[in-house]
Amino acid sequence: MTTRVVVAGIGNDFRRDDGAGPAVARLVAASTPAVDIGPIGEPLDLLGRWESAELAVLVDATRSDAAPGTVRLVDWHADDRPASPSTHAIGLDRVVRLAQVLKAAPDRVVVVGIEGEDFSDGTGLSPAVEDAVPRAAQCIADLIATAS
Repeated sequence: MTTRVVVAGIGNDFRRDDGAGPAVARLVAASTPAVDIGPIGEPLDLLGRWESAELAVLVDATRSDAAPGTVRLVDWHADDRPASPSTHAIGLDRVVRLAQVLKAAPDRVVVVGIEGEDFSDGTGLSPAVEDAVPRAAQCIADLIATAS
């Protein structure tokens, strides 16, 4: 049996570092065609796209006190209640909990966060975030390899 993996790059390419998630998803898609991959504008768009997945990897820009370009992985378990420092109106934490309540969540959810620096209007990632994209993609490739 093949493990179904979904990789979702959450964000907006027209809000500078908010485009980190889609940039990582595109990089992963270029090297790992066996997974369902795509950019997602908002976390609520995940509902329905990740049902029946054994692993969902969500990539998103974050805002916290970490240095720009910091890559963090959070392995979400059913009992976890982390508050993600998302840049979206409805954060990943609420969407994961909603999917769990609806019995529509993947078996495992891993969030890959890249600390952003510039969320202004415009295209292009800041240098620190641009440098983090391949590191985040490698983290995802490692997760996929261990899930298969």
